[in-house]
Amino acid sequence: MNIVGLWPNQSKPETENLSLQLKHWFRSRQWEVVPKWQEGAREKVNFLISLGGDGTLLEAAREAAPLGIPVLGVNFGRLGFLCEIERDEVFVSLEKILREDFVVQERLMLEASLRGSGEGSFSTTVLNDVVFMRESSEGLITLQANLSGEPSVSYPADGLIVATPTGSTAYSLSAGGPVVSPDVEAIILTPLAAHSLSARPMVVSHGEEIEILLARGRTCDVTFDGQHHLVLHPGETICIRRSALKALLIRLGSRSFPRVVREKLRDRWHD
Repeated sequence: MNIVGLWPNQSKPETENLSLQLKHWFRSRQWEVVPKWQEGAREKVNFLISLGGDGTLLEAAREAAPLGIPVLGVNFGRLGFLCEIERDEVFVSLEKILREDFVVQERLMLEASLRGSGEGSFSTTVLNDVVFMRESSEGLITLQANLSGEPSVSYPADGLIVATPTGSTAYSLSAGGPVVSPDVEAIILTPLAAHSLSARPMVVSHGEEIEILLARGRTCDVTFDGQHHLVLHPGETICIRRSALKALLIRLGSRSFPRVVREKLRDRWHD
């Protein structure tokens, strides 16, 4: 049986209306619809439709990755760098998917874990980024980055972003980091308001194991894809490495990466 899953952003009321339309559309074509990604039905889903912005797509892709399920992103957000289609393209695009006229793109994911904590272990997988940020009451902090066990660079700054190529067009971009094609398997380190001219963004191999330590400062907030959160203390380390999982995104061939960059960043140099 053909089954499609829906992953709507519940905070956007307009996604409910499209969810209802999708249920009728698929059922008229003898497809079963799993409306809210229920337990027990996940393994049977052919593909998942994310209804929301990039944040919603990140959630859906992280959940679907362990099961090898591809995700189609429908943009209800403002920017929508990751989403493949806009709302008015949904049904035309779905006709292409049912004809199997699409490709599945693999995206690098990172595994982040906490070491040296007396409060137990923590590990999670991210598709976008791991963000280190000084607390509002804290002054300048210094974050040390070790690459494959060797001290590499020290960042006296307000914080640091460790991003995938997918995450290069998110917070890292606004902080002055490079735009990296999703076809490039690399990890990007971008400091936030660095207080040193030598503390520059870095692009390193996806094979590197990156250790981030709080070299100066009392505490540091750490967020993972904007979802999970913890406080990093001196003596603790966040270890970041390539995940064995890959996020799977459905691509229909109409939005090349250069086109997405041009449209989303409103670059008009070519006009």
